[in-house]
Amino acid sequence: MNAAAALGGYLLCRTRPDSKALVLCAGVALMACAASAFNQVLERDLDALMNRTRFRPVASGELGPLGGLSIALLALGGGVLLLNQSGLLPLCLALFTLLWYLLVYTPLKRRTPFALLVGAVCGALPPLIGWSAAGGAPADFRIVLLCGILYLWQVPHFWMLQKRYAEDYRRAGVPLFVPRSFRGPAPFLVLWLLATVAATLMLPVFGLIAGQNAPLWCLAFCLPLLLYPFERWEGAAFAGVNIFPALLTLALYGTP
Repeated sequence: MNAAAALGGYLLCRTRPDSKALVLCAGVALMACAASAFNQVLERDLDALMNRTRFRPVASGELGPLGGLSIALLALGGGVLLLNQSGLLPLCLALFTLLWYLLVYTPLKRRTPFALLVGAVCGALPPLIGWSAAGGAPADFRIVLLCGILYLWQVPHFWMLQKRYAEDYRRAGVPLFVPRSFRGPAPFLVLWLLATVAATLMLPVFGLIAGQNAPLWCLAFCLPLLLYPFERWEGAAFAGVNIFPALLTLALYGTP
Protein backbone atom coordinates (compact mmCIF):
# COMPACT_ATOMS: atom_id res chain seq x y z
CA MET A 1 0.00 0.00 0.00
CA ASN A 2 2.92 2.35 0.65
CA ALA A 3 4.21 1.60 -2.84
CA ALA A 4 0.76 2.38 -4.29
CA ALA A 5 0.69 5.68 -2.40
CA ALA A 6 4.18 6.55 -3.66
CA LEU A 7 3.05 5.78 -7.21
CA GLY A 8 0.10 8.12 -6.63
CA GLY A 9 2.49 10.96 -5.84
CA TYR A 10 4.57 10.11 -8.91
CA LEU A 11 1.51 10.09 -11.17
CA LEU A 12 0.35 13.41 -9.78
CA CYS A 13 3.57 14.93 -11.16
CA ARG A 14 4.17 12.84 -14.30
CA THR A 15 0.61 11.57 -15.12
CA ARG A 16 1.95 8.33 -16.64
CA PRO A 17 4.13 5.57 -15.14
CA ASP A 18 7.49 4.68 -16.68
CA SER A 19 10.47 2.50 -15.80
CA LYS A 20 11.56 4.98 -13.14
CA ALA A 21 8.16 4.59 -11.47
CA LEU A 22 8.63 0.81 -11.28
CA VAL A 23 12.03 1.23 -9.61
CA LEU A 24 10.46 3.71 -7.19
CA CYS A 25 7.62 1.34 -6.28
CA ALA A 26 10.01 -1.55 -5.73
CA GLY A 27 12.25 0.61 -3.55
CA VAL A 28 9.37 1.88 -1.40
CA ALA A 29 7.96 -1.65 -1.09
CA LEU A 30 11.32 -2.94 0.14
CA MET A 31 11.59 -0.10 2.65
CA ALA A 32 8.11 -0.98 3.92
CA CYS A 33 9.18 -4.63 4.18
CA ALA A 34 12.22 -3.54 6.17
CA ALA A 35 10.05 -1.48 8.51
CA SER A 36 7.72 -4.45 9.03
CA ALA A 37 10.60 -6.83 9.72
CA PHE A 38 12.29 -4.44 12.18
CA ASN A 39 8.91 -3.90 13.85
CA GLN A 40 8.33 -7.64 14.26
CA VAL A 41 11.69 -7.94 15.99
CA LEU A 42 11.06 -4.95 18.26
CA GLU A 43 7.49 -5.94 19.15
CA ARG A 44 7.82 -9.70 19.32
CA ASP A 45 6.67 -9.65 22.97
CA LEU A 46 3.43 -7.82 22.10
CA ASP A 47 2.84 -9.87 18.95
CA ALA A 48 3.06 -13.10 20.96
CA LEU A 49 0.16 -11.93 23.16
CA MET A 50 -2.29 -11.14 20.36
CA ASN A 51 -4.22 -13.72 18.34
CA ARG A 52 -3.93 -11.54 15.24
CA THR A 53 -0.12 -11.52 15.33
CA ARG A 54 1.03 -14.52 17.40
CA PHE A 55 1.81 -16.57 14.28
CA ARG A 56 4.22 -14.01 12.88
CA PRO A 57 7.59 -15.74 12.41
CA VAL A 58 9.54 -13.98 15.16
CA ALA A 59 6.66 -13.89 17.67
CA SER A 60 5.97 -17.60 17.19
CA GLY A 61 9.64 -18.55 17.51
CA GLU A 62 9.77 -19.95 13.98
CA LEU A 63 12.41 -17.32 13.22
CA GLY A 64 14.84 -15.94 15.77
CA PRO A 65 15.38 -12.19 16.34
CA LEU A 66 18.72 -12.37 14.54
CA GLY A 67 17.06 -13.96 11.50
CA GLY A 68 14.37 -11.27 11.50
CA LEU A 69 17.02 -8.58 11.80
CA SER A 70 18.95 -10.08 8.88
CA ILE A 71 15.85 -10.00 6.67
CA ALA A 72 15.16 -6.41 7.73
CA LEU A 73 18.71 -5.33 6.84
CA LEU A 74 18.57 -7.09 3.46
CA ALA A 75 15.28 -5.39 2.61
CA LEU A 76 16.65 -2.06 3.80
CA GLY A 77 19.76 -2.44 1.67
CA GLY A 78 17.72 -3.30 -1.41
CA GLY A 79 15.38 -0.37 -0.80
CA VAL A 80 18.28 2.06 -0.40
CA LEU A 81 19.95 0.83 -3.62
CA LEU A 82 16.74 1.24 -5.63
CA LEU A 83 15.64 4.57 -4.16
CA ASN A 84 19.12 5.98 -4.63
CA GLN A 85 18.37 5.78 -8.36
CA SER A 86 15.36 8.06 -7.82
CA GLY A 87 17.44 10.81 -6.25
CA LEU A 88 18.76 11.92 -2.88
CA LEU A 89 15.53 13.55 -1.65
CA PRO A 90 13.29 10.49 -2.16
CA LEU A 91 15.90 8.32 -0.43
CA CYS A 92 16.20 10.71 2.53
CA LEU A 93 12.41 10.93 2.86
CA ALA A 94 12.14 7.13 2.86
CA LEU A 95 14.85 6.77 5.51
CA PHE A 96 13.21 9.48 7.63
CA THR A 97 9.88 7.66 7.38
CA LEU A 98 11.49 4.38 8.43
CA LEU A 99 13.26 5.94 11.41
CA TRP A 100 10.15 7.87 12.48
CA TYR A 101 8.13 4.66 12.40
CA LEU A 102 10.65 2.60 14.39
CA LEU A 103 12.14 5.13 16.81
CA VAL A 104 9.16 7.42 17.47
CA TYR A 105 5.84 5.73 16.72
CA THR A 106 6.71 2.13 17.72
CA PRO A 107 7.79 2.93 21.32
CA LEU A 108 5.19 5.67 21.72
CA LYS A 109 2.19 3.45 20.94
CA ARG A 110 2.92 1.42 24.09
CA ARG A 111 2.35 4.57 26.13
CA THR A 112 -0.53 6.55 24.63
CA PRO A 113 -3.41 6.08 22.16
CA PHE A 114 -2.48 9.46 20.69
CA ALA A 115 0.64 7.86 19.22
CA LEU A 116 -1.47 7.34 16.10
CA LEU A 117 -1.52 11.08 15.44
CA VAL A 118 2.29 11.00 15.43
CA GLY A 119 2.65 7.73 13.55
CA ALA A 120 0.26 8.81 10.81
CA VAL A 121 3.11 10.90 9.43
CA CYS A 122 4.65 7.64 8.17
CA GLY A 123 1.61 6.82 6.02
CA ALA A 124 1.36 10.38 4.72
CA LEU A 125 4.90 10.63 3.33
CA PRO A 126 4.99 7.93 0.57
CA PRO A 127 3.18 10.21 -1.95
CA LEU A 128 5.82 12.87 -1.28
CA ILE A 129 8.54 10.29 -1.97
CA GLY A 130 6.95 9.54 -5.36
CA TRP A 131 6.35 13.20 -6.14
CA SER A 132 9.97 14.16 -5.41
CA ALA A 133 11.22 11.19 -7.46
CA ALA A 134 9.27 12.61 -10.41
CA GLY A 135 10.94 16.00 -9.95
CA GLY A 136 8.15 17.82 -8.12
CA ALA A 137 8.80 20.57 -5.56
CA PRO A 138 8.11 19.31 -2.00
CA ALA A 139 6.12 22.42 -1.03
CA ASP A 140 3.74 22.29 -4.02
CA PHE A 141 0.13 22.55 -2.78
CA ARG A 142 -0.94 19.53 -4.86
CA ILE A 143 1.31 17.06 -3.06
CA VAL A 144 0.62 18.73 0.29
CA LEU A 145 -3.09 18.09 -0.29
CA LEU A 146 -2.54 14.45 -1.26
CA CYS A 147 -0.33 13.80 1.77
CA GLY A 148 -2.87 15.55 3.98
CA ILE A 149 -5.66 13.28 2.73
CA LEU A 150 -3.63 10.17 3.56
CA TYR A 151 -2.84 11.59 7.00
CA LEU A 152 -6.55 12.10 7.68
CA TRP A 153 -7.42 8.65 6.29
CA GLN A 154 -5.23 6.82 8.77
CA VAL A 155 -7.22 7.77 11.86
CA PRO A 156 -10.51 6.10 10.77
CA HIS A 157 -8.48 3.25 9.28
CA PHE A 158 -6.77 2.45 12.60
CA TRP A 159 -9.91 3.18 14.61
CA MET A 160 -11.66 0.43 12.66
CA LEU A 161 -8.67 -1.87 13.16
CA GLN A 162 -8.57 -1.23 16.90
CA LYS A 163 -12.30 -1.73 17.25
CA ARG A 164 -12.15 -5.06 15.40
CA TYR A 165 -9.20 -6.37 17.45
CA ALA A 166 -9.84 -4.47 20.69
CA GLU A 167 -9.51 -7.48 22.99
CA ASP A 168 -6.21 -8.43 21.39
CA TYR A 169 -4.79 -4.97 21.99
CA ARG A 170 -6.05 -4.90 25.58
CA ARG A 171 -4.49 -8.30 26.24
CA ALA A 172 -1.15 -6.91 25.10
CA GLY A 173 -1.60 -3.75 27.18
CA VAL A 174 -1.65 -1.38 24.20
CA PRO A 175 -3.60 1.85 24.97
CA LEU A 176 -6.63 2.22 22.71
CA PHE A 177 -8.71 5.02 21.29
CA VAL A 178 -11.71 2.69 21.55
CA PRO A 179 -13.25 2.62 25.08
CA ARG A 180 -14.25 -0.75 26.52
CA SER A 181 -17.92 0.29 26.59
CA PHE A 182 -17.82 1.67 23.04
CA ARG A 183 -20.97 1.18 20.97
CA GLY A 184 -21.72 2.87 17.66
CA PRO A 185 -19.76 5.61 15.92
CA ALA A 186 -17.83 8.06 18.08
CA PRO A 187 -18.64 11.73 17.33
CA PHE A 188 -14.98 12.62 16.81
CA LEU A 189 -14.59 9.74 14.35
CA VAL A 190 -17.60 10.90 12.34
CA LEU A 191 -16.08 14.39 12.17
CA TRP A 192 -12.75 12.90 11.08
CA LEU A 193 -14.46 10.84 8.39
CA LEU A 194 -16.24 13.94 7.09
CA ALA A 195 -12.94 15.86 7.07
CA THR A 196 -11.34 13.05 5.03
CA VAL A 197 -14.23 13.10 2.52
CA ALA A 198 -14.12 16.91 2.29
CA ALA A 199 -10.36 16.87 1.67
CA THR A 200 -10.74 14.15 -0.97
CA LEU A 201 -13.38 16.18 -2.81
CA MET A 202 -10.83 18.99 -3.07
CA LEU A 203 -8.89 16.85 -5.58
CA PRO A 204 -11.28 17.59 -8.48
CA VAL A 205 -11.92 21.14 -7.23
CA PHE A 206 -8.24 21.98 -7.65
CA GLY A 207 -7.84 19.91 -10.81
CA LEU A 208 -5.72 17.12 -9.34
CA ILE A 209 -8.27 14.63 -10.69
CA ALA A 210 -9.72 15.87 -13.95
CA GLY A 211 -12.71 14.86 -16.04
CA GLN A 212 -16.40 15.56 -16.14
CA ASN A 213 -17.23 12.75 -13.69
CA ALA A 214 -14.27 13.30 -11.35
CA PRO A 215 -16.40 14.46 -8.37
CA LEU A 216 -18.63 11.40 -8.74
CA TRP A 217 -15.62 9.06 -8.80
CA CYS A 218 -14.25 10.74 -5.67
CA LEU A 219 -17.58 10.31 -3.94
CA ALA A 220 -17.64 6.65 -5.00
CA PHE A 221 -14.37 5.73 -3.34
CA CYS A 222 -15.29 7.88 -0.31
CA LEU A 223 -18.47 5.83 0.09
CA PRO A 224 -16.92 3.32 2.55
CA LEU A 225 -15.99 6.26 4.81
CA LEU A 226 -19.58 7.46 4.76
CA LEU A 227 -21.00 3.97 5.37
CA TYR A 228 -18.95 3.23 8.46
CA PRO A 229 -21.27 4.91 11.03
CA PHE A 230 -23.99 2.43 9.97
CA GLU A 231 -23.30 -0.81 11.83
CA ARG A 232 -24.77 -3.11 9.18
CA TRP A 233 -22.26 -1.81 6.60
CA GLU A 234 -19.26 -1.88 8.90
CA GLY A 235 -17.59 -4.87 7.20
CA ALA A 236 -17.86 -3.36 3.72
CA ALA A 237 -16.63 -0.03 5.05
CA PHE A 238 -13.61 -1.67 6.68
CA ALA A 239 -12.62 -3.36 3.41
CA GLY A 240 -13.18 -0.19 1.38
CA VAL A 241 -11.18 1.98 3.76
CA ASN A 242 -8.25 -0.46 3.61
CA ILE A 243 -7.87 0.03 -0.15
CA PHE A 244 -8.51 3.78 -0.13
CA PRO A 245 -4.88 4.73 -1.08
CA ALA A 246 -4.96 2.29 -4.02
CA LEU A 247 -8.24 3.83 -5.24
CA LEU A 248 -6.71 7.29 -5.01
CA THR A 249 -3.77 6.11 -7.13
CA LEU A 250 -6.12 4.63 -9.75
CA ALA A 251 -8.00 7.93 -9.92
CA LEU A 252 -4.76 9.83 -10.45
CA TYR A 253 -3.68 7.33 -13.13
CA GLY A 254 -6.94 7.92 -15.02
CA THR A 255 -6.43 11.69 -15.07
CA PRO A 256 -5.21 12.92 -18.47
